[in-house]
Amino acid sequence: MKIGTKAIHAGVHPDEATGAIMTPIYQTSTYVQDGVGNHKGYEYSRTQNPTRHALEKSIAALENAKHGACFGSGLAAIDCLIKMLNPGDEVISTNDLYGGSYRIFKTIFEKYGIVFHFVDMLKVQNVEEMINSKTKMIWIETPTNPMMNIIDIKGMVSIAKGKDIMVCVDNTFATPYLQNPLDLGADVVMHSVTKYLGGHSDVVMGALVTSDEEIASEMYRIQNSSGGVTAPMDSFLVLRGIKTLHVRIQRHCENGERIAKFLENHSRVDKVYWPGFESHTNHEVAKNQMRGFGGMISFTLKGNRLEDALEIVKKVELFSLAESLGGVESLIGHPATMTHASIPKNVREQSGVVDSLIRLSVGIEDAEDLLEDLDQALSD
Repeated sequence: MKIGTKAIHAGVHPDEATGAIMTPIYQTSTYVQDGVGNHKGYEYSRTQNPTRHALEKSIAALENAKHGACFGSGLAAIDCLIKMLNPGDEVISTNDLYGGSYRIFKTIFEKYGIVFHFVDMLKVQNVEEMINSKTKMIWIETPTNPMMNIIDIKGMVSIAKGKDIMVCVDNTFATPYLQNPLDLGADVVMHSVTKYLGGHSDVVMGALVTSDEEIASEMYRIQNSSGGVTAPMDSFLVLRGIKTLHVRIQRHCENGERIAKFLENHSRVDKVYWPGFESHTNHEVAKNQMRGFGGMISFTLKGNRLEDALEIVKKVELFSLAESLGGVESLIGHPATMTHASIPKNVREQSGVVDSLIRLSVGIEDAEDLLEDLDQALSD
């Protein structure tokens, strides 16, 4: 089944009671039993809920996985994953990552004895040199947030093979429509469902998917024990959003390409970070492991002045200055003071998050209108 068909049909079925084509919102906390332990597969909605269950099956199917679990946020999903580790275990993470991921690693889990190493993952060798007997996880974002770096998933899998190391991929930017890390050998995929899977800026949610039975068992145990689950109404909204995932991502990609090329030729722009350029580092890797290059773009300004960046993000009219990404509307952000403010200045600048860096989440509006908006905002 092709992914566009999966997006509409996978994991969902007409309601048996009514024939409703859309999965009902089971807004309930508990379920009546015919006798002790004699129930219809549901006992308590923290453990399982029919609406959430349908969504978990849908996301798993999109990623060609056997198991899926949904959480109250992307960070709650990461929280579940790191809780599979033990004190003394070590994690090798990309050094260019979402600020919230960095924050939960450093300020929450580090004090419980888990060691995190942040490494430039553009070369597989850099990670291979960091692996030791305590390494239990390789944490990958690709494309990365906000530098759009492309990490070779197959390469990372090859150096982890046979070493009892989980390879985990944050696939939020690419979505299952453009990239399927499990097919490339990864063990776990994480999504901030808030972004492209939901697609309408009205839900906060996270998800994990895997085909590994042992990891899945731990995933469900922690999901139930820690209780960071998502609600039935939110699950319904994402089920609805996923039905248009393929057509939305196609438009995001088309608009993203036009805007990236416009910025590349603008006199005020210094560098443009978008995986579709042949000059982009690891562009060939992107071509091999992705089916398109997406609608996320970052760029810096000539002179690298903070005040210039702050002026531009205020001058836009169609682009909204906001956190988050992946919705149908176009967003603009300033990573150094917004999404990545929790990362120390010297650390973020080493990975390229300089003061003039601006990040765009290109929406699905008419591209001509978006180009006009950026042109007027960039004008002197």
